[in-house]
Amino acid sequence: MSMILLVLHDTEKLDELLAAWQEAGAPGVTVLESTGVGRIRQNEALREDTPLMPSLEDFYPDPERMSRTIFTILKDELVQQVVEATYRVVGDLQEPNTGLLVVLPTTAAYGLEKRSH
Repeated sequence: MSMILLVLHDTEKLDELLAAWQEAGAPGVTVLESTGVGRIRQNEALREDTPLMPSLEDFYPDPERMSRTIFTILKDELVQQVVEATYRVVGDLQEPNTGLLVVLPTTAAYGLEKRSH
């Protein structure tokens, strides 16, 4: 088994990417909002300009400026298909503002296969 982890910078591609991963065989996908040190240093992700009379919305980061960290655990034979699906949707990951993809070996995973009642 392997874990595929992708930090997706262009959040507009999220829905298309999730569909492509599922079509490629990913059994389930988890999506988290995230940000990196580059965006923090550019002051794009964390706000320091909270208004004098803030609303609740003012305390949350702008979701459009956040990345999405996406991961799945799958059988090794599906890894290449998911990687290829990622490139089809996101483009060349060597280009700026696309993302970062890593494939990690997974020696054990618990709770992936659920019993039906």
